[in-house]
Amino acid sequence: MSHAPAPPASDGGALPRSNAVVAVLAFAGIVVSLMQTLVIPIVPELPKLLDAPASDTAWAVTATLLAAAVATPVMGRLGDMYGKRRMLLVSVVMLIGGSVVCALSDSLIPMIAGRVLQGLASGVIPLGISIMRDELPADRLGSATALMSASLGIGGALGLPAAAVIADNFDWHVLFWTSAVMGVLALVCVVLFVPESAVRTGGRFDLVGAVGLAAGLVCLLLAISKGADWGWTGGTTLGLFAAAVLILLAWGWWELRTGEPLVDLRTTARRQVLVTNLASIAVGFAMFAMSLVLPQLLQLPAQTGYGLGKSMLVAGLCLAPSGLVMMATAPVSAAVSRARGPKVTLMIGVLIVAVGYGLNIVLMSQVWHFILIACIIGAGIGFAYGSMPALIMGAVPPSETAAANSLNTLMRSLGTSTASAVAGVILAQMTTDLGGYALPSENAFKVVLAVGAGAALLAFVVAAFIPRHVAASPVGAPVAGPAAEPAGVKS
Repeated sequence: MSHAPAPPASDGGALPRSNAVVAVLAFAGIVVSLMQTLVIPIVPELPKLLDAPASDTAWAVTATLLAAAVATPVMGRLGDMYGKRRMLLVSVVMLIGGSVVCALSDSLIPMIAGRVLQGLASGVIPLGISIMRDELPADRLGSATALMSASLGIGGALGLPAAAVIADNFDWHVLFWTSAVMGVLALVCVVLFVPESAVRTGGRFDLVGAVGLAAGLVCLLLAISKGADWGWTGGTTLGLFAAAVLILLAWGWWELRTGEPLVDLRTTARRQVLVTNLASIAVGFAMFAMSLVLPQLLQLPAQTGYGLGKSMLVAGLCLAPSGLVMMATAPVSAAVSRARGPKVTLMIGVLIVAVGYGLNIVLMSQVWHFILIACIIGAGIGFAYGSMPALIMGAVPPSETAAANSLNTLMRSLGTSTASAVAGVILAQMTTDLGGYALPSENAFKVVLAVGAGAALLAFVVAAFIPRHVAASPVGAPVAGPAAEPAGVKS
C-alpha cells in the first residue's frame, strides 16, 4: 500500500492549483447530478416520444437509479486500487457516451441503454471527494469536500429549471446533447487540472463481491421503485425483497472471508462509519421528499384550492435557489465542523431540514413560501451533506477513502429511493377528485412533509450516537486509533 505525504497548508503558490482542482471536481459532480433531473420535464411525454407504454418508459428513470447503485461502490473500490483520477475519467466518458446514445434515440431500448450509461457515471462524486483528500492542503479540505458532497443536491436543484427551459423551447434531444457537451467540458478540465493520486491499495478486484452486491442492490431497488406499480404484496415484489435479503446475506458472508473484499465490512462496522451511513439513509429520504412535493404543489391546478397552477419552469426556478444555498453553506458547514466537529454539523443540518418541512405544512399558499422553504431545506442539506465526508474520512485510512465515500453515497441513494416509494404510496392513496381525475389531496402532501420532517429528526437521533470529538483526519495522515487498522487491505 502506498501513502502520499500529507500536503502542507496552502500557500500562495499552491492556492491557484487547489482552487482549480476544487472547481473542476465540483463542476464534474454537478454535471453528473444533473442526470437525476434531466428527464423530469419530458417524463409525461416519453410514451409518445418513444412510442412505448408509460410502464415501459418509466425505465428511463429506473434504469439510471439501478446503474448508479451498482456503479458507485464498484468505481470507488477500483479508484482505490487503480487510481481515482483514472476511474473519474472513465465515469465521465460513460456519461458522455450515455448522453450521446440518448441524444440519438427515438425508441425505448437505446434510451434505456443510454440512461444506464449515464447512471454508471455516478461514482464521480465520491471519487472527487477522495481525490480532494489526497491532493488538497489540510486547511482547504473541509470546505472543498463539503462543496463536492453538496454538488449532488446542487446539480439536481439547478438542473430542473434548465431542463425545463430546453424542453419547452427546443427538441427534446437537445437535453442530451447539452449533457454530452457539459460532460466533454468536464472531461477536458479533469485531464488538464486534476492530478492522479499516489494513494492506492493495489491487489485484485473482488469480482464475486461486485456481482453479488450488484444483484442484491438491483433486487432491492427494483422492489422499492416498482413496488407501487406491481403491488406491494404481489409475488414479484415480495420475491425481489426476499432475493435481496438472501443475496446480500451471502454477499456479506463472502466479503468477511475474502482477503481483498470489494467493501471492507470490518471498516464499515466501525461505529463512526456505521452510524454515519445509517444517518445518511434518513438524510437522503428527507432530501428527496422536497423534490417530490414542492414541484407538484406548484404545478397542480389552482382549482384544487391548494395547487398554484404554475408551469414546470416556474416550479424549477422556485427550487433553484436551494442549490445556490447549498453551495453557499459549504464553507459555513466546514467552519462549524472545524470548530465543533462534523457530528454537530450533521445534527444542525438535519434540524434545519426538519424545521423547513414543519414550516411547509403551514406555508404552502404563495410562491414565495416555496422559495423560502426550498432555501431553508437547502441550507440544512448543505450542512448535513458537507459533514458526511468529514465523518467518513475521519474513520478510514486514506487508501480506503474512495470505497468508503462511495458506500456513503449509496446509503443516501437508498434513502432517496425509499422516499420516492413511500411518498408515491401516500399520494396515490390520499386523493381528491377534480373533473373526474384523481389528484393527491392537500392532506396527502402534508403527510409526506410530516414524514420528511420525521426522517430528518430520525437522522438527528441516529447522529447522536456518533462518537464524540470526531473530526476528519489530516490529509494523507493515517487515522488514529482502531481506524488505523486497514482490515482486509493488502500492501
